[in-house]
Amino acid sequence: MKIEDVKNICVVGAGNMGHQIALQCAIGGYTVKCTDVIPEILKKAEDFAGTYLEGRVKKGKMEESQAKEIRRRISFTPKLEEAARDADYVIEAILERLELKRKVFAQLDEIAPTHAILATNSSMIVSSKIADATQRPSQVCNMHFFNPALVMKLVEVVQGPHVSDETAQLAMQLCERIGKVPIHIKKEVWGFVLNRIFSAISREAMWILEMGVASFEDIDKACVYGAGHPMGPFRLNDLTGLDLSYDIGMEKFRESGDPAMLPSPQLVERVARGEYGQKTGKGWYDYTQK
Repeated sequence: MKIEDVKNICVVGAGNMGHQIALQCAIGGYTVKCTDVIPEILKKAEDFAGTYLEGRVKKGKMEESQAKEIRRRISFTPKLEEAARDADYVIEAILERLELKRKVFAQLDEIAPTHAILATNSSMIVSSKIADATQRPSQVCNMHFFNPALVMKLVEVVQGPHVSDETAQLAMQLCERIGKVPIHIKKEVWGFVLNRIFSAISREAMWILEMGVASFEDIDKACVYGAGHPMGPFRLNDLTGLDLSYDIGMEKFRESGDPAMLPSPQLVERVARGEYGQKTGKGWYDYTQK
């Protein structure tokens, strides 16, 4: 399959990442169907599409006719079969849980056309752990967007040992078609490139916090005003979601058995209280007054 053959895209998962990836693909000219099993999340995603496009028009960033055409190209459905049956390219953006992803990919393998590429947006789980749940392992790859997907340009395309050159190149080309900057990661390594670097920073930040060396606010200030980062690791964690960090930490622990991989106690406490970051109004910081 060539990039010119890709017309229809399915995005599985309408959460914080999924609905923005879907909208980015629609902005890039593709017909997109976004699906989720949770009605509230699907409704929120659909509302966001209209609000976002209206906002771009009001700001003079987009013509009204263009916004209407983009909105026409994107649809939302609770039915996976409806979303994937005509897809040329599928991007999965569900929870970072291996068994759940394997189950979804097995379903997608039965539903999607045989030529379709099945990509996972996973930031940590490599596609070689998912590919054998399908009958098309050479067409399964990582295509990792960064949050917020409508803003961040980088996409990591990971070519594991099972991924064909055609699949990797097609993923790179699709990223470019939707206005992103892809990088080609030639080997499967934990954390890929950017998250591997960030995880080292985050791990040290959590250690400093847990040891009582400094508050999370001061650790963030050190990274912003000393290292020149746009935001510190705790503010960034609020943006990406403490629940995601928890799931990733637990997945790493289950895989390695190393207690050092477990999420930090203070992060676990916040997740247990339902404080996932900006999306819930509270995480490390309190956003309820803003």
